[in-house]
Amino acid sequence: MIHFSTITQIERRFEIPSSTVGIIDGSFEMGNLLVITVVSYFGAKFHRPKIIGAGVLLMGIGTLIMALPHFIMSRYMYDTAAAHTNDPANFTMSSTFSSDTQNTVQQLVSGCLKGEVESSPTWVIVLFGNILRGIGEAGIGPLGMSFIDDYARPGNSAFYIGCLHTFGVIGPIFGYSLGSLCASLYVDIGLVDQESVTITPQDSRWVGAWWLGYVVSGLLTLLAALPLWFLPRALPENPQTSKAYHPSNEHKHTLSITEIAKDFWPSIKHLLTNRIYLLYLVSSVLAFNAFAITITYTPKYLEQQFGQSASKTNFLIGVISIPAVALGMFVSGWIMKRFKLGLLGSARLVFFTSVTSLVCIIPYFALSCENIDVAGVTVPYQRSIELQDISCDLLNSCNADCGCPDFLWDPVCGQNGVTYISPCHAGCNSSWGTRQNMTFHGCTCIQSWGLTSGNSSAVLGQCPRESSCTKMFYIYLALQSLAFFVYCLGTVPFFLISLRYCLICGIPAPICFGALIDVTCLKWGQNKCGGRGACRMYDIETFRYLFLGLVSSLQAFSYTLLWIFTTQIKRKVQNDEQMSKDIELQYPVLCDTEQENNVK
Repeated sequence: MIHFSTITQIERRFEIPSSTVGIIDGSFEMGNLLVITVVSYFGAKFHRPKIIGAGVLLMGIGTLIMALPHFIMSRYMYDTAAAHTNDPANFTMSSTFSSDTQNTVQQLVSGCLKGEVESSPTWVIVLFGNILRGIGEAGIGPLGMSFIDDYARPGNSAFYIGCLHTFGVIGPIFGYSLGSLCASLYVDIGLVDQESVTITPQDSRWVGAWWLGYVVSGLLTLLAALPLWFLPRALPENPQTSKAYHPSNEHKHTLSITEIAKDFWPSIKHLLTNRIYLLYLVSSVLAFNAFAITITYTPKYLEQQFGQSASKTNFLIGVISIPAVALGMFVSGWIMKRFKLGLLGSARLVFFTSVTSLVCIIPYFALSCENIDVAGVTVPYQRSIELQDISCDLLNSCNADCGCPDFLWDPVCGQNGVTYISPCHAGCNSSWGTRQNMTFHGCTCIQSWGLTSGNSSAVLGQCPRESSCTKMFYIYLALQSLAFFVYCLGTVPFFLISLRYCLICGIPAPICFGALIDVTCLKWGQNKCGGRGACRMYDIETFRYLFLGLVSSLQAFSYTLLWIFTTQIKRKVQNDEQMSKDIELQYPVLCDTEQENNVK
């Protein structure tokens, strides 16, 4: 989960759009897809604990590789209007008043190496590391689940799987907590003077120490791989468990690879010609796409919608939402053990919990905040003028002679309650103070709003959102925790019906939705070579409808198919019962003889 907590940090550090971040996120499933079928089928025939250990080892290596770009890239430089010298008391303005700003921009672009791509190509290293993580994870779930199912008592396997998922949630809690801590630390911690940083974690240019979480989790993953290499191929024999993999029988059941592969394609054909399985497969693909969008972009959605920092968002997700997931998984395993649900009962439980969780999403649409007032982006420079063309309104008569570059994003909050994308665009002609306490005075655009010259100052940073936003943020987290708990009540039946069915379902969702998020961007940043960088501000209303609308639509289609699947299962069970009754009526003597033999 450390990866999901760093999505926005990676986007800003590499100056890439959300669609590219979606490709990075989807690369985990790409790596999974490369080996999942082969590992799941062939791995069950060999030493499963060692195969799982090798996968965990590969995941650790991939995680460390994802942190590598930080150590080969130059220090993070954010666009700012305030340029300072080594003397902390001597601050000057470089973005206002004259053509000096344009000269600075020209020097910045000319400093790029000829032929260098617009955004940092080092994000490909992160992509490669995530692919390795996906390859390593491919066998952990299917082989681990089958190992438990083979050696647990018949009535306890569902309970053990539920416990496994519950303990597995400790990882996401740790991941989000670690991600929260890292997001609160500046990316170049230890290399720069923290007091010289003029932006805060709430700023859209802030990049936390995203790499630190990958280093810590990568090392811990490598340590976790060691014990798995010392586990036996089979557990000691239990009279109530299967003897198929008992060490004493190992030599009898060891098959060559060619013998194992002989049944591979017939098994695949049997699955793909099963209409009930295909129906459940399509339903699961749609549901998992909705889940992939939710798990990938929820931190980003909360940051943009409610104006929260990445650190606070990740921490609260880790301590509020994730424990609800753990509790739901544990109760799910208990329900399966307590009521001994079969295939039909499992399908009904999955359908009920899924639909109930969908209902919990409806209130999300009412939990919204308005876009902040940004001059030239969401509101006009003059109160009496309607905003017609956003792209043309970045410059106005009040700042036309300042030579302000369009790409600059160093927001200041005017005394009129309006945010300006930089002191230059606010028409300010003097500054006072240092670092985060800097104030700007004589801002002509604030005066044009109708304020007197004495009230035409601005402070560094965006204007705060309305106080109700924070309250809505906590309500959203509470409802989300409830929805997660209800949905996870069907987790164990979900795995028992089909283990690891969706091979490609996690790939398209983050990429496609990332591209949709880019459409809602109102103000793009610029990278060091003059190309388009990361988005600085989104239309949060459109973002909300896209995020919640797409997730709920995918879930609605999925659960419709799940209902059809449940009815098909019910019909199949009824037909099997009727067939059994017909056989008993047709061969009553044979049945009575078998019953007598069973009694003896």
